[in-house]
Amino acid sequence: MTRMLRVMIADDQDLFRAGFGLILGAQPDMEVVGEAADGAEAIAEARRLQPDVVLMDVRMPGVNGIEATREICAATAAKVLVLTMFDLDEYVYDAVRAGASGFLLKDIRRDELAHAVRIVASGEALLAPAATRRLLEDLVRRPAHDVAPRLAARLDALTDRERETLRLVARGLSNAEIAAALVVTEHTVKTHVSRMLTKLDLRDRVQAVVLAYESGLVVAGESDNGDRTRD
Repeated sequence: MTRMLRVMIADDQDLFRAGFGLILGAQPDMEVVGEAADGAEAIAEARRLQPDVVLMDVRMPGVNGIEATREICAATAAKVLVLTMFDLDEYVYDAVRAGASGFLLKDIRRDELAHAVRIVASGEALLAPAATRRLLEDLVRRPAHDVAPRLAARLDALTDRERETLRLVARGLSNAEIAAALVVTEHTVKTHVSRMLTKLDLRDRVQAVVLAYESGLVVAGESDNGDRTRD
């Protein structure tokens, strides 16, 4: 029997909570386990319910969605999918830095919403609007001056192949595309990704993308012409 994905919805508008709840509750592999109307309640409920995925609004009274995301990611294993009506860069920056695994605008179609929850729960890919890559590059182009050397040192724990896998993940390639680039199987790529995340103590591929840019492993706007070698 397939394990049900446990989803929690945090939004200060009743209509959005009800709508998202109906859509996700109708999915055969999902269960809406709780709701929250503000950030403080979202933090408390996430700790109590331990959901797999939290749909998180940005603008809420009291504790906002960004701070709630930061607290939930620090205290639980839940993946946070940020939902906003405002396609503004600063929200994306803040959400990713807070630990969000993805973000979407609230005008998403119902089938896309369910798919987004599954993708975020799997940890396989960053799910966001088409502008995500540009925004991520803008985000990590401006790290503090002392950040890059410190982060680059963390990469020493990786093998050459794991480092190359991280580089391609940061370029936005899927597992299938990475497998083709490295001339290996998708299973091998999944193994490399899993080991890379474990060694770097990262939650998911979103954090891996940020680390790759902030450490200087990948430079925004620079093409990837590195040689590919077989295992």
